[in-house]
Amino acid sequence: MPPACAGLDRMELWVWDMRIVLGRLTRAAGLAALVALAAVSAQAEPLLESRLGAVLGQEREALRVVPSSRMTALTSPPPAEARNIAVGPASITYDRAFLAAQPRASGGAEWECLTEALYFEARGESVRGIFAVAEVILNRVDSSVFPSSICSVVNQGTGRRFACQFSYTCDGRPERVSEPAAWARVGKVARLMVDGAPRDLTGGATYYHTKAVNPSWARRFPRTASIGAHYFYRPDTRTASN
Repeated sequence: MPPACAGLDRMELWVWDMRIVLGRLTRAAGLAALVALAAVSAQAEPLLESRLGAVLGQEREALRVVPSSRMTALTSPPPAEARNIAVGPASITYDRAFLAAQPRASGGAEWECLTEALYFEARGESVRGIFAVAEVILNRVDSSVFPSSICSVVNQGTGRRFACQFSYTCDGRPERVSEPAAWARVGKVARLMVDGAPRDLTGGATYYHTKAVNPSWARRFPRTASIGAHYFYRPDTRTASN
């Protein structure tokens, strides 16, 4: 008799033994149930696989009778125009006639920031020159060296002396639009560029300056283009890392 059972009468010992036996039977029954469930699952898997294969086979047979033209229509997304997605022209012609033929532009904050920058930085340039300045801004957005949005690129350094990246943001003069026609023109350029127009003019430039000045950094960066009143530059990887 276990020490813990000392002092118990015969009936109490019998109850004690029954509890032990019942506990062992319960554990054995649970184990048996798990074994049985595993066996049933093992038998059910081939059956499920067989039925699933039959269903998929029926679907494949049904799809074979659908004409290919109908299948293409069912699986192709609607045209971009039907989904209200802006679609730019297939190619860009850098002249005023092309720009005049584009619809009046509008957009959100990013479009407005780019339009504003082009208005104050390049509205007197040729169409090619306006597109070139836009390329620099968007190239900066794509570069890890600069902020990742158009508005952040345009306003980088604003409010800090000698830190402005675009001079009009810190020249102390209010940004008033006094030439609506010029605003509409550069707005079209901004719309095309935001919508993904090609950037083929500046060779990936991320810097530019007017030909009337000669900043010290221009001697360190390779020049990639000369368009209108501006020179364009793209630092090479060695220059950028030094």
